Amino acid sequence: MDDFLAARSQMALSLGFHIIFACVGMVMPFFMAISHYKYLKTDDPLYKGITQAWSKGVAILFATGAVSGTMLSFELGLLWPSFMEHAGPIFGMPFSLEGTAFFIEAIALGFYLYGWDRFNKWFHWATGLVVGISGLASGILVVAANAWMNSPSGFDYHNGVFSNIDPVKAMFNDAWFSQALHMTIAAFVATGFAVAGVHAWMILKAKNIRFHQECFKIAAITACIFALLQPLSGDISAKSVAKRQPAKLAAMEAHFKTDGSAPFIIGGIPNEQTQQVDYALKIPGGLSFLVHGNFSEPVIGLDQFPKENHPPVAITHYAFQLMIALGMFLVLVALLYFLSLTYKKNWKEKPWLYKLFVVSLPFGYIALEAGWTVTEVGRQPWIIYNIMRTKDALTPMPGIHYSFILFSAVFVSLAVIVIFLLHRQIKMVGILYDCTDPQFQSKKAIL
Repeated sequence: MDDFLAARSQMALSLGFHIIFACVGMVMPFFMAISHYKYLKTDDPLYKGITQAWSKGVAILFATGAVSGTMLSFELGLLWPSFMEHAGPIFGMPFSLEGTAFFIEAIALGFYLYGWDRFNKWFHWATGLVVGISGLASGILVVAANAWMNSPSGFDYHNGVFSNIDPVKAMFNDAWFSQALHMTIAAFVATGFAVAGVHAWMILKAKNIRFHQECFKIAAITACIFALLQPLSGDISAKSVAKRQPAKLAAMEAHFKTDGSAPFIIGGIPNEQTQQVDYALKIPGGLSFLVHGNFSEPVIGLDQFPKENHPPVAITHYAFQLMIALGMFLVLVALLYFLSLTYKKNWKEKPWLYKLFVVSLPFGYIALEAGWTVTEVGRQPWIIYNIMRTKDALTPMPGIHYSFILFSAVFVSLAVIVIFLLHRQIKMVGILYDCTDPQFQSKKAIL
């Protein structure tokens, strides 16, 4: 592994690890706020138990996310100082604001965790809501910084010199809204299905049925609403990419040649030598319709760009196809679940429905990672699109391979610790909310 590959692999691992905790921080506090609100309105201790159980999980994941986020900030300066030297003054504003949002989130979480029976009940609830709002803001601000890399603005660039810097314009670049919208919805889908899957599994095990059913209902309804919104945000993102980064869109669809009535490709194996996609299902004119709103207008292909500027087609295409496939599967699950709440209410007592959510548990996060891969790999070979190549931003540094091994070991260790702590937390829920109160007693299996 050469230095360039080691540096990129280290950043990929770090970002792929951290994005999970960032999404949890954006979503779980809102689940807590919903259950806490139900407790305040009904005075049912069940909802207090749900809120406290979830808040402990949030605390675990928040601490881990803080560690991985701090490591990322060091990596940016350590591995990519040429990039940070030029880009830092331009897109530093969203990073600075993200730091502020993070500190507000940390303070509010401290108030929330230790504020039970100490604060006014509605003030206490509001502190939990602040945790969610600031976490959501943090995620959007980081995405705005990444969007700038895909759609650089807020500066003039001549002969390698950046001038006339406008940080506000840089932050609100042409890509920030579509990326932030798509990422936010994806966070709610991924976290919602993960939480619903955990509680569905506990329901199938017939442990604390009522407790886990209420948890499942909050997470599942939220996840399914956002799953149905995801294709709409995906359409907005795809149209934005087609306008700003046509080479990325061409790589996503393995669209090698510019022509009218471009087909939408489902599956397939891209062959860059023959510039064909083997074994694919092609919908005639589908890509033209999605990009332009009609079935005949040409879509720019990779043949319009120098070969050295082509993104890695296979990785981008496979990641895009995986994201689409899992996203549509979750749409199907959402439709079935809403049918169970309306026309097919007997389905709610069927094991297959809960098993479907258990199977879906990791799919949201897998789709999220695939979408992030499309965003990052599809921008290559640029770190700042059409301005700076990724290879030019790397710092030659001795021992970078050891850095990669060290950081990988840290992330693996963090993953093991988090899994252990969350598993223990789930077991503790069974102890705390089982037989001490009649409302928490396990019912006979309804399955």
